[in-house]
Amino acid sequence: MPQDLQQQHSHDVEEGLVFRPKFDASGLITCVATDAASGDVLMVAFMNEEALQKTIASGEAWYYSRSRKALWHKGESSGHVQRVVEIRTDCDQDAIWIRVEQIGDAACHTGRHSCFYRALSQGEDGAVKVSFVDADQVFDPAAVYRKGE
Repeated sequence: MPQDLQQQHSHDVEEGLVFRPKFDASGLITCVATDAASGDVLMVAFMNEEALQKTIASGEAWYYSRSRKALWHKGESSGHVQRVVEIRTDCDQDAIWIRVEQIGDAACHTGRHSCFYRALSQGEDGAVKVSFVDADQVFDPAAVYRKGE
């Protein structure tokens, strides 16, 4: 693409009012979900085009599971649905931020409010240490995600 067309395209994406999501080579876009009330980062997941369209259309979060290679409606197993309050895209439209109302107060499959329940710090010996923060479980994952039922 000639440089002047590339600059125009970049300007249109960064300053324009047309939604042009930029999916990666695997057809995915990163999505950060935060609690609309508290601002807590709840989770980071991926969306394919279908998940993004379903999220916009339904008002509830849909993701694409890379491990299962399948579309995933947040809360379909646990009941901990994410109702979308607002959807934003970043400057170059290669990431999505959704502000959600987290139903059931648990976004993480481990039963916690947020997937970010461990903090990193550096010890005196220089080693990275991991510690739990805000790590109380809201539900028992073994009881919610029963295998074979």
